[in-house]
Amino acid sequence: FTFDGKVVICDGRSIFEMEPPSDEWCASLLGFGWLCHLRAADSAISRANARVLVDEWINLQGAWHPIGWRPDVLSRRIISWLTQATLVLQDADARFYHRFVRSLVRQVRYLRHTAGDARGVASLQAVIALNYAALCIAGQSRHVKSATERLRVELQRQILPDGGHAGRDPCAIIDILLELLPLSQVFASRNIAPPPALLNAIDRMMPMLRFFRHSDGTFAHFNGMGATPIEQLMTLLAYDENHGAPLSNAPYSAYQRIEANGGVLIMDTGGAPPIELSLEAHAGCLSFEFSTPKHSPLVVNCGMPPSGRDDWLHFARSTAAHSTVTFNDASSARFLESAAFRRVLGGAPMLGGPNQINVTREDKSDGIMLRASHDGYADSFDVIHERTVVVSHDGNKLEGEDFFISAKGGQIRSKLDAYVVRFHLHPSVKASRLTDGHGVMLMTASRDVWTFSAPDQRVELEDSVFLGGSEGPRRNTQIVIHGNARTTPRVVWTFQHTGASSMAAATRQRVRADEPRLPL
Repeated sequence: FTFDGKVVICDGRSIFEMEPPSDEWCASLLGFGWLCHLRAADSAISRANARVLVDEWINLQGAWHPIGWRPDVLSRRIISWLTQATLVLQDADARFYHRFVRSLVRQVRYLRHTAGDARGVASLQAVIALNYAALCIAGQSRHVKSATERLRVELQRQILPDGGHAGRDPCAIIDILLELLPLSQVFASRNIAPPPALLNAIDRMMPMLRFFRHSDGTFAHFNGMGATPIEQLMTLLAYDENHGAPLSNAPYSAYQRIEANGGVLIMDTGGAPPIELSLEAHAGCLSFEFSTPKHSPLVVNCGMPPSGRDDWLHFARSTAAHSTVTFNDASSARFLESAAFRRVLGGAPMLGGPNQINVTREDKSDGIMLRASHDGYADSFDVIHERTVVVSHDGNKLEGEDFFISAKGGQIRSKLDAYVVRFHLHPSVKASRLTDGHGVMLMTASRDVWTFSAPDQRVELEDSVFLGGSEGPRRNTQIVIHGNARTTPRVVWTFQHTGASSMAAATRQRVRADEPRLPL
């Protein structure tokens, strides 16, 4: 049994008797989402295996379990059992059928009374599970009205007018749509009109799938987004009948998108979500990701790993894990790591951080300009960070400027004024410093050559780690510029597409002899 990067071999014992290697693995096992794989096998042995495994859980862990009866895991199990009921119950005898239904009704009853304890996406998934149960289980139809009302309230609370999620995690859009789309079909199959709130939420969320996609099809890594579930994303996009161009401005979700000739830049221009929805929110205000017109990711954020998230959570949420500016090695928001908050909320909420965020954009003759500023460092270091980016109309040039001004006006007075400008590069990008110390040569996965330059600054290359890949954490490189806000309050930088053929000779002449050369 392989879940979340961990493998357990049963050796003849029941999988539910084995010691789980991690809480994530245990949650995946007890959520029963893997039943869909047995259904896809479509054989007598897979149906028998599914029935035996469900029966084992009823026998061994039907009683309360700290993870198995958690609202998010319980919701996933109820939905899985209902959607895969034909797999589990086909060829089943009457005794097993009655035990299965009794267990299912018991779980639904428990969830109905504990759904209010869930937080964030788990709260919405619990309400969705209750709607499935009310529609699919005999004798539960009296709960349809109350379940749909709870769904309406939760959708209104969590799904923003532009279709984003209130927790600002792009992955939440995928997870929620994977539950809402089949639920709308269940309503139709019961000859019940789907609630308008459900249909409206789907209509708003579908365009956001395209908003967060880069030119290579992957999702941008903001606020808890990890590896892109490509198969799930393709399934959802098949339901997008409009196939329209993505939005350029998501004002409620607080993200901006620039697309030019296939090149895509996505920037985070938001602060902390509501406290109960901020348990995995990141301090990445004004960070951006950029993918080239040749469908190659260039600048990224570190993202979140598919497994072992708790081990990386503190680092991944920090400002330093994002392609933006940090002051004095501090994040632009703080995280409450106390045991009390973890016990009550189930995680460490994000507080403070940017309060006043200003955003303007303009279509200019030389490209599309986006200017944004935030005051996340104003209270601690008397600094307002303003970032301006311009993407050329052909997508082959990205110009930027980071500017630092005093929050109180005039010159920055704080002695704590050391900043670091970071640009995390995708692991597929090879980087070498140029001899002048002010630039870096970059080769993308598509063998395009780009040059990063900061004429007035010394540019360094440092190690980083990319967490947002499906294969887990990978070593990568970050471009780093160190400075002092009082003496150098302005940093100008450029990413320029050069082209492999025209840069080959220049690379041989300019790359340091003691550094690895690009395989041109």
